[in-house]
Amino acid sequence: MDTAPLHDAFRALQETPAGVAAPPPGEWDADHVWAHVSLITGAAVEAAAALMAGSHPHYDSRLSHDSWTLDHVVAVAGDPAGLRERVRRQGEALCALAAALSDTERDTPVPTLLVADGKVMYDKPLTLREILTGLATVELPGHASQLTALVPA
Repeated sequence: MDTAPLHDAFRALQETPAGVAAPPPGEWDADHVWAHVSLITGAAVEAAAALMAGSHPHYDSRLSHDSWTLDHVVAVAGDPAGLRERVRRQGEALCALAAALSDTERDTPVPTLLVADGKVMYDKPLTLREILTGLATVELPGHASQLTALVPA
């Protein structure tokens, strides 16, 4: 699998300026956006590692919206630079795992649950390839835009 689009999406995210402006009501601040990205990336790493280990993979985004879990990730990262570094390393790990898997493994259906704003958006299998493509083309660019919007004018 060509992981260049995924690498590029993680790189573009890392290149977003540090946003410190207050978010619109109901939106996350920059730290919580980074924590969310860390959690969705971790879930993808978990699914890829499960495929590599021959166990039963799944991809579930619920924890990436849980306020306690987001606060915990922010706390353990220590500061905004720690959050960025966490996501950078997770992105590298995900790209390495994706590259190491066979096409058959990447095309394995993975039970997938995607939520947003407390609502189930998707609840059926996706292949790992589809999950990674969604991260590279929709999720990561969307969060890069979200972070850019938090940069003071």
